[in-house]
Amino acid sequence: MITTEQEKSGSGTMGQSPRSPSSLPSFLKVSVTDPAKLGSGVQSYVSYKVITKTNLPEYDGNEKIVIRRYSDFVWLRDRLYEKYMGIFIPPLPEKSTVEKFRLSAEFIETRRQALDVFINRIAAHPELRQSEDLRIFLQASEQTMESARAVDTNIFTKSSDLMQIFKDVQSKVSHVLGKEKPVEESTAEYQNLKNYIFQLEDRLAEAQKHAYNLVKRHRELGQSLSDFGKAVKVLGNCEGDALGKAFSELGETAEIISSRLEKEAHSLLMDFEEPLKDYVRAIQSVKDTITERANAFRRQCELEEAIKFKEIDLQKLRLTRPDKVAEAEREFDELKADAAEATKRFETIVSRINDEMVRFQEQKTADIGLAFHEFAKGQARLANDVARAWSSLLPRVEACSA
Repeated sequence: MITTEQEKSGSGTMGQSPRSPSSLPSFLKVSVTDPAKLGSGVQSYVSYKVITKTNLPEYDGNEKIVIRRYSDFVWLRDRLYEKYMGIFIPPLPEKSTVEKFRLSAEFIETRRQALDVFINRIAAHPELRQSEDLRIFLQASEQTMESARAVDTNIFTKSSDLMQIFKDVQSKVSHVLGKEKPVEESTAEYQNLKNYIFQLEDRLAEAQKHAYNLVKRHRELGQSLSDFGKAVKVLGNCEGDALGKAFSELGETAEIISSRLEKEAHSLLMDFEEPLKDYVRAIQSVKDTITERANAFRRQCELEEAIKFKEIDLQKLRLTRPDKVAEAEREFDELKADAAEATKRFETIVSRINDEMVRFQEQKTADIGLAFHEFAKGQARLANDVARAWSSLLPRVEACSA
């Protein structure tokens, strides 16, 4: 669970009581807990208890508990992605059709953890935490939330409307320029950003793949030791007292270590593989924003070029077709307005991406550093436990062999 705090502006104002609510740092704490499986088969889903604690004045009360399901989290992410251009919207865990039918305890827990990280990253973000949609998600009743989801199924309609606006602009540009090869930013800053993100994606994906193999290896070794332990104990039943007891103790030790390996495999999954997987998903959010930036730059350049050609045409019409000038001037003004809006959009996206990359790098360093620390700590703990278990058995086995 992540706590977000902001320093109170204007602290130490004369006459203000140190215990007054405004003198306290603001906070927004969110926890995703108590997953519960509901329904069966295709209709099955998991609900989660979302607990919010805050002193922000825009929230109703200091604590609120609501029930949410995965589709509610999807609704929130879609809303934020639609409204906050240039911001890296935190990723959600994938929707697995296969796991939907099984809904194993481990799958439910990994998803709960991923959803907890998702909502707390939003709560920690200086802009996203102010979203009205976040407040609805954290406070609204289940009925209100369901209604919001139903209404915002039209989010795709709204996105389609937005795309239609872009197509209309594109049509104006194409009418003036004809079909041209798409342009792309050539600045060193943009190229370095793209190269870094694509390299980071490859390296994180490779690390996550090997983390998955480590989890698998621990589980396979644990299962093999468990099977071996059972077999040795059965063998001990056929032997005399001393040898049979030694075999029985050997089998029990193997089963103890097997259980320890299974626990460590689960810890590896939750504390090492899942954080790496989360950042692989986060890279896709960054790439989506870079694509948004590329599209904004292309629209800006096309409109600027279209204005140049339109201005030439307008000059010609003033000399040859005065009756067409008024309509041409109207179109020219529309193009300039579109260009100004496109430039503003592009500059906003660039500015936000620059800020987001600083935040992303800091958070990644902390999260990945913690994941590798937990990995090393877990492996050291496992090695010590295994060594102690086998060492405690050695005197009895040696006595038997002597």
